Amino acid sequence: MNDLAMALQLADAADAVTMDRFQSTDLVVETKPDMTPVSDADRAAESVIRELLATHRPDDAVHGEEFGSQSGQRQWIIDPIDGTKNFVRGVPVWATLIALREGDAITTGVVSAPALGRRWWASIDTGAFATAPGESEPRHPLRASLIENLADASFSFSDAIGWPERSLERLLASTWRQRGYGDFWSHLMVAEGVIDVAAEPALKIHDVAALVPIIEASGGRVTAFDGSALLWNDPTVEFSALTTNGVLHNSVVDLLQH
Repeated sequence: MNDLAMALQLADAADAVTMDRFQSTDLVVETKPDMTPVSDADRAAESVIRELLATHRPDDAVHGEEFGSQSGQRQWIIDPIDGTKNFVRGVPVWATLIALREGDAITTGVVSAPALGRRWWASIDTGAFATAPGESEPRHPLRASLIENLADASFSFSDAIGWPERSLERLLASTWRQRGYGDFWSHLMVAEGVIDVAAEPALKIHDVAALVPIIEASGGRVTAFDGSALLWNDPTVEFSALTTNGVLHNSVVDLLQH
C-alpha cells in the first residue's frame, strides 16, 4: 500500500483504541515531567501505531510523543492524542495526528478526530480532503478562504499562554472575529476555508507535522511567527506556528513582529 493508505490504516487502528477509552470511568491519567497529562489511551494508541509500522514499514523511523524518537530519512511523526486535556475531561475535540517526513519535507498527513466524526488528510500527490460526520467520502477538495483584509478575518487560537508581548492582543484587535477552537482544529478550519488565521506560540513537531500537508494542499500557508519555515530535525524544540489562508500571511507576520 502507498504511504497515504498506510497512514489511514494507522488512523483506523488508533481510532479503535481511543474511542474505546474515551469517557471511560477507569481511564488512567498521569502527569508527565513537563506537567502535561498523559492517559493510558495515549500510550495504547501510539503502541498500536508503532506495532503496525514495525510490520508494514520496518525500515522507517518513528517519532512519537509518548515513546521517543528514532532518526532516519523517512520518519513517521505521531501524536496519539492531540488535545489530551480535552480527552480526559470528555470534550470531543481531540485527534490522532499522523505524518510522514521524507528528508526535509512532510509528505503525508492524516488527522483523525473520531469523537467529532471527522478526518482530514493530504499527501504530496493529492489535494487535501476531509469527511464530515456520517460521511464515508469527501464532498470536494479543501480550499482555504480568499479573505484579503485582516479586518474581515476570523482568527482562532488555544489560549493566552506563552505569547510574545502584546502579539495576541494585536491579533485580537485587528481581526473581525475571534474564537478559541484550539489545538489541531483551529489550523484545519483554515484549510477548510471556514476561518482565516490560526496561531499557537509553542508547539512541538508532533503537534503540527500532520497538519502541514493538509494546510498547504488547501492553498494555505504555515510558518513560524516570523515567517520562517518550520524545521523538523529536533523533536525537543518548541516553535511557534502561524497558519493562514495564504493571502493574509505576510500581513499577519508583519503584525506579529511589531
